[in-house]
Amino acid sequence: MDMKKIDTSNNITWFYRMEIMPGLFGDYSLVREWGRIGQPGQIRVDWYDTEAAAKDARFDIQMKKAMRGFE
Repeated sequence: MDMKKIDTSNNITWFYRMEIMPGLFGDYSLVREWGRIGQPGQIRVDWYDTEAAAKDARFDIQMKKAMRGFE
């Protein structure tokens, strides 16, 4: 899932990317990357016991980012 925040008047061009990946031991990770468009971003990996927990976390983050202007 890719989200962007672009505001040309303030020179803001940000991206936020999230992906759920299965682990080797039945767990799931939520991989997040964010930064300026056109530049390599920062990456964070959070681990969850179930896919449903990872999806819930992704949805919560998506809603918070939408409130901050990401589309």
